[in-house]
Order: sequence, then C-alpha cells, then structure tokens
Amino acid sequence: MTVHTVRLNGSDHEIAGGSTLLDLVAALVGHELRPDGSRADSGRLGVAAAVGGAVVPRGRWGSRRIAAGEEIEIVTAVQGG
Repeated sequence: MTVHTVRLNGSDHEIAGGSTLLDLVAALVGHELRPDGSRADSGRLGVAAAVGGAVVPRGRWGSRRIAAGEEIEIVTAVQGG
C-alpha cells in the first residue's frame, strides 16, 4: 500500500494512496458518509473542506483524490460565541 504525506489542518499526516477528500472527512469526523458527503445516519455534518486554499463542494469530495504534499483544511462548525 502506498502512503502519502499531506498537510492536514496545519500538521503532517500520512494517508493511504488513492484517498479521497471524502475519506479524510469521514475519518476526521468519525462518521460514515454517503457519496454526496452527507452523514449516513442523516445527522447534521457542519463541515467544510478546502484543498490548496480552494473550497471543494461537498458533492465533489468523493471524486477529489488527494495527492502527496497537498494542503488540506477541514473545518467544523461549533456552537457558541
């Protein structure tokens, strides 16, 4: 299995070669996701993702493969002020 190093939320992380943005988001939030990026249990997700500074629409997470060295930001909405 090929392993790539990427920069995820400011830290280096190793991921499996061929991983998609959907794979990364699912691993980070700890929920199974549908191909359209929504939670499989129909709960709210509240997540946005960007690769190389460009926001990737949720519907494209499953087709967006992650290459070695890419910078990824995955942010979650939190309640409060």
